Amino acid sequence: MVRTSPELSDRTFGNEDGLPRVPLPTPQESCERFLAWCAPLLDGDQLAATETAVAEFLAAGSPAHELHAALQDFDARDGVASWLDTFWPYRYLGRRDRIALNANFFFLFEDSPLGQVERAAALVAAAVDYKLLIDDERLPPATLRGQPLSMQQNRFLFSSTRIPGVELDTVRTPYTDAWPGPSRERHIVVFVRGTMLRVEVIAPDGRPHTVDELASGLRAALAAAPESGPGVGHLTTKARAEWAASRAALIEAGNADALDTIERALFCLSLEGSTPADALAASDQLLHGDSANRWFDKGATLIVFADGTAGFNGEHCELDGTTVVSFLDAILEAPQAVPGGTATPSVVPIDFTLDDALRADIAAAGADFAAYAAATATTTLSLDFSAERAKALKCSPDAFAQMAFQLAHQRAKGHIGATYESIATRSFKHGRTEAMRVVTPEVVAFVTAMDDPAATAGTRRAAFRAAADAHVARAKECQAGRAPEQHLWELQLIAKRRGDTAPIALYDSPGWRVMRDDYLSTSAVPSPHISFFGFGSTSEKCIGIGYAMMPGRFDLYLSTPRAVSEQMETFAARLPDAVRELEELLGDDR
Repeated sequence: MVRTSPELSDRTFGNEDGLPRVPLPTPQESCERFLAWCAPLLDGDQLAATETAVAEFLAAGSPAHELHAALQDFDARDGVASWLDTFWPYRYLGRRDRIALNANFFFLFEDSPLGQVERAAALVAAAVDYKLLIDDERLPPATLRGQPLSMQQNRFLFSSTRIPGVELDTVRTPYTDAWPGPSRERHIVVFVRGTMLRVEVIAPDGRPHTVDELASGLRAALAAAPESGPGVGHLTTKARAEWAASRAALIEAGNADALDTIERALFCLSLEGSTPADALAASDQLLHGDSANRWFDKGATLIVFADGTAGFNGEHCELDGTTVVSFLDAILEAPQAVPGGTATPSVVPIDFTLDDALRADIAAAGADFAAYAAATATTTLSLDFSAERAKALKCSPDAFAQMAFQLAHQRAKGHIGATYESIATRSFKHGRTEAMRVVTPEVVAFVTAMDDPAATAGTRRAAFRAAADAHVARAKECQAGRAPEQHLWELQLIAKRRGDTAPIALYDSPGWRVMRDDYLSTSAVPSPHISFFGFGSTSEKCIGIGYAMMPGRFDLYLSTPRAVSEQMETFAARLPDAVRELEELLGDDR
């Protein structure tokens, strides 16, 4: 399953062909896991109804077998790297609501003494250097415990842009048949007060502009932008079909070249006129901000505030957090660039032709998104705990975090709820992530024991250890590609793409609906250079939790709809107590 040869290529993409393929489970295997995963969330009647639906799904003559056979045929085709190759575009590009705040994610960088222009110039220079390493395949391939990881997503860090569609979005990116090889673009798009400017970051002779030259260009961009630009970026906050209609209207009005400049740009840079009051304010601005100064469809956007505070907003369809954080670590660790250079980068405003209807559309989109962002409640937490402490307590840091989340959620809302955790699967060819469902029978028993006045400390400790062990075991199953949800979901998507109209009971069963209706949506992307990481909530009752348990710190960013913000605030208040209680419980294990 895993290649054990020590002779790994040092080329960026040199190990891709040797990576194992994501294993394709049988319907029987996925259904068995599905029942085991959803059972702790169901009552007796719900479980019985789900078991009946699963039996029907697996019965002879069920469409499930034909759908799986089609997936097997696809997986065997030449040029197909994974049976998930079609799943991922439909998973991300098929969503029809807005991606701003709902799907994009952010990182808040560690503090820097540099001011806005100097920090932005340093970040841009380091990002361009990283891009050139990828182009030449000089970026060292990532490994985990001596085994290579997929570097495929690095092809899509630069010049990748999501394009809205009526029924399905597309993505415009290099390393594709339509755009072979790496992007040869030399420009980025800089946003200033709602105006977009094309700024060349690579000179005509192919030499990257120096930090000093870039700083000169960014000062020119700040000076050239009016006090209030047209704010066309507001349109990227709309629901996807509505944005597709607006984009068509922009093109009809003569803006195809302007859009092409944005879509082909290496990345975006937003220079903000404000200084955030604190880390929470900075995080919120990175997640949504003033959408006049964003192009949420762009794969990568660096954002720098007036005081030099900086961060990143990313579009999710081609990029996951592990790839992005490796890129950000590299540019934040980049040595101080050699000053100098006299070549002035080209700075050209990107002009749009707008009629009254388009101006009204832009204004309405901006107002609607501002209201949507205001209807989202967020908070940050920095807890007195660390990865070293978890390990000293003989516990996986991730398992400790998830057990604390479950205990705090139970005490905040009075019940266990479906919990999603993203698990990286980059050990496989084109591997991305797997959907892990955290609640196991052991988790239910642990949470019950913690609030049972008759339970002894030893009983609670044993329940915690059993739940943590079950969590680690399930995470390993996901890392190995042995998880049910994405397989069953892709079978459903195949039926939809084929136009099948006959209902399949499994996808309306209590187990399928309850297991995927998140109360907590969690993801961990630890980095010493990132202060906070986060994303929006995934439903009207969900708390989104971006967290990092690092040596010396445990930081979290929480988000939820404001209508249920009291529940998030209660969860946030309960979580530090849960962490302290578990630390004391495990610390007494002598």
